[in-house]
Amino acid sequence: MSRLTIAVDIGGTFTDLVAFGEGGERLHSTKSLTTYERLSNGVEDCLRKAGLDVADAAYFMHGSTIAINTVIQKNGAKTGLITTRGFRDVYEIGRSNRPDAYNLFFARPEPLVPRSLRVEIEERMHARGHVLRPLDEAGVRAAIADLQAAGVESIAVVLLHAYANPAHEIRVGELIAEDFPLAKVSLSHQILREFREYERTSTTVLNAYIAPIVSNYVEHIEDTLEDAGFGGSFLIMQSNGGTMSSDVAKSRPVAMMESGPVAGVIGSARLGAVLGMPNVISFDMGGTTAKSSLVADGETRVVNGYHIGGYANGHPMMLPVIDIVEVGTGGGSIAWLDASGGLKVGPRSSGASPGPVCYGLGGTEATVTDANLVLGRLNPENFLGGEMPLDLAGARAAVGRIATQLHMSIEETALGILTIANAKMSFSVRDVSVAKGHDPRDFALVASGGAGPLHASSIARELSIPKVVVPELPGTFSAFGMLFSDLRHDYVQTFIAPLARVDIARLGDVFTRMEGDGLAILLEEGVAHTDVRLVRSMDLRYQGQEYTLNVGVPDGTVTAQLLAGVRSGFDDEHEARYRHAAREEAVEIVNVRLSAIGAIGMNSAELLGRGSIASGTKPAPPAGRRPVFFSKEAVQCDIYRREDLIAGQVIDGPAIIEEQVSATVVFPGDRAQVHPFGPIIIDVGGK
Repeated sequence: MSRLTIAVDIGGTFTDLVAFGEGGERLHSTKSLTTYERLSNGVEDCLRKAGLDVADAAYFMHGSTIAINTVIQKNGAKTGLITTRGFRDVYEIGRSNRPDAYNLFFARPEPLVPRSLRVEIEERMHARGHVLRPLDEAGVRAAIADLQAAGVESIAVVLLHAYANPAHEIRVGELIAEDFPLAKVSLSHQILREFREYERTSTTVLNAYIAPIVSNYVEHIEDTLEDAGFGGSFLIMQSNGGTMSSDVAKSRPVAMMESGPVAGVIGSARLGAVLGMPNVISFDMGGTTAKSSLVADGETRVVNGYHIGGYANGHPMMLPVIDIVEVGTGGGSIAWLDASGGLKVGPRSSGASPGPVCYGLGGTEATVTDANLVLGRLNPENFLGGEMPLDLAGARAAVGRIATQLHMSIEETALGILTIANAKMSFSVRDVSVAKGHDPRDFALVASGGAGPLHASSIARELSIPKVVVPELPGTFSAFGMLFSDLRHDYVQTFIAPLARVDIARLGDVFTRMEGDGLAILLEEGVAHTDVRLVRSMDLRYQGQEYTLNVGVPDGTVTAQLLAGVRSGFDDEHEARYRHAAREEAVEIVNVRLSAIGAIGMNSAELLGRGSIASGTKPAPPAGRRPVFFSKEAVQCDIYRREDLIAGQVIDGPAIIEEQVSATVVFPGDRAQVHPFGPIIIDVGGK
């Protein structure tokens, strides 16, 4: 057997595994319930089901929600903050905006570091990088002693203007190593060399808050792999869509906040390119949440930061992340009645344990999965390929308890649960398309996750999206997307200067330094020099503006002519984004950026176009029929097994296409066709 690449995604409900060999042998895919008491148990269970030996793997790629869950659940390490005198409250004051202006009960996010653990030291650096006040080392040692006495496990160091000159931060880090060697240390200039004190402080604190938990978790996975004889590269998915080594992940865990979901977006982009659909919307509905992201012209949308826990009440994290909108609606989302008797769905989830009522693991509250089962859209005998039979009677009883209070039938209540869930998920798709100036009618919806193909056509109808694409292995598609991911490291340096009068030599030196850093870490991670790609860009704005647009900078020596082209690109981008440009106004550089990418991901055409679907002239007949509810009255639906379908086969709705870890609903009036590469393409509402 050839060397394998194994990808594992640990989600809130299920752990997914996908593996593929360099020789092109068949793709392996397995799924197990996530085991919260020991997460590696779910990984080992998936490997056992697939019949794989991890010792045969060249790469083990991993995505997990542990980082973001640690923040949301507020169970991170006891963390201290060392900052410049006079700035201890920047972290708590935050911004003066009020995102939820009409909410009388609005409250700002509770700091992850209380004021008692935020200590100040004497030092001061100028924004241009020269020292205004020397570092008081005796004061630093006293601050370290205070934090040690308070029992902190992790320390964030955020000194004023350290992005311009990190000398003082470096020295504070050395003193912590001498006086308090057991503490985890996060220095802001190693996390984010960008101005805006609140965001830089928040990002560094987030890193410090999760570092001990994530480090222990990664080390546990490392030990498990080592015990199994793994000798390859252990890589962790990042929020930016790339991967990093496990050593980097332990020092910069904040980069893996959206570690799991982004891989599905990468997979959607690659699948769209192979199918000749450069414009797609990735829709991933799992057991706990649903995620949406837009891919335009084959490119994923990367934004420089977002808020962990939502814009109104979350903590800002200013690192590059694929633009994903996530809602608390998944297969395990619980249906409930509010104080006025109105039906609600989520965001509370039954998770993997006890799970939906139909799992038979102790759940008592009706969920979206229970509603799908009641309506006939899931086969109780063929869930997870028959490995996990579902309790239809239990699901009906749970939905029935809500139905009794609403004075409705069980089926009407189940339809109501799905209608509410679909409406919430439609808003997430709107947020990444309509809200960003894109017409969803120009896109195809790529449905993944175990529950995505069950709901995608409803959401497409809501937004007039003409096509739904259901990839092969939709239930493990996030893990599948990891197979395409490259090593990637992003760098930023605040560099405020007028573009027309910038010191070209100094600007070139900044790019050169970042390129050297990026190249060095990729070579250290085992990437060949010829497989390294360095992508430069700058954040620009018209003078007087507050926020910026990111514009690419071509390779080569920085010259006045090169910068003139960058200026033209900025005007064009501003015109495209805002429908106007001030081409005569002065432009200002704010940040210089570099993405260092090491190519290790698999070839899209090889993996997606490997011709795994049987060809033939005789379409596969239905495997059976059963009543399915699309409205108050059930209709008899043809039931197909996906593995029986041949390339080019056409299926007119209503129909259900079942497979091992998911089921695709073809609504009345829809037409589904099997692409030779394997995906099912549904024309929504028309033949």
